[in-house]
Amino acid sequence: MNKKENYQNLKDFTLKEGASLFGIADLAKVKTDDFLIDKKLLGKLPYAISIGVTLSPTVLEEIIDHPTQLYFHHYRQINMLLDQIALKVTQYILKEGFNALPIAASQIVDWQNQKAHLSHKRIGVAAGLGWIGRNNLLVNAQYGSQFRLVTIITDIPLESDNPSSDSCGECRKCIEVCPARVIGEKYKMF
Repeated sequence: MNKKENYQNLKDFTLKEGASLFGIADLAKVKTDDFLIDKKLLGKLPYAISIGVTLSPTVLEEIIDHPTQLYFHHYRQINMLLDQIALKVTQYILKEGFNALPIAASQIVDWQNQKAHLSHKRIGVAAGLGWIGRNNLLVNAQYGSQFRLVTIITDIPLESDNPSSDSCGECRKCIEVCPARVIGEKYKMF
């Protein structure tokens, strides 16, 4: 199989398992020096699969000025679904004779600095799933920022996606609706 076939087969499999978003990043084009994953491992696994699952708009509508119990439960369940999809995709890749390592959707490994093994958001940008919005979240043209991510690093040959050329442009809806008024014109102000 070639890179294009591998890409399409993995995408079809991933979407069938319940994913809403799928993209591939070439890790050689991603800033990884601050990732907490072993650099030798990153050298052996040159591709990152970025997978997203949408959040329920109804659950999110319930949030006024702080997360609700329904949101906490939904958040945990979405993370569990993402981790299950990543595990199934990893097994698929292993059966094809390649290596893969799923990185948990929500796992802090450095509590003092609030860092995980890698940045799912940065991988999502490189995989073409969206851009960093004024809210400092990954924003997708179809789903906004109402989704969660998981990443799998692998050595299966894959065609990679390009980062999105979209941006927030003139849109300022997140600034207007933020109850805490913490979103500014640029994501670095958040």
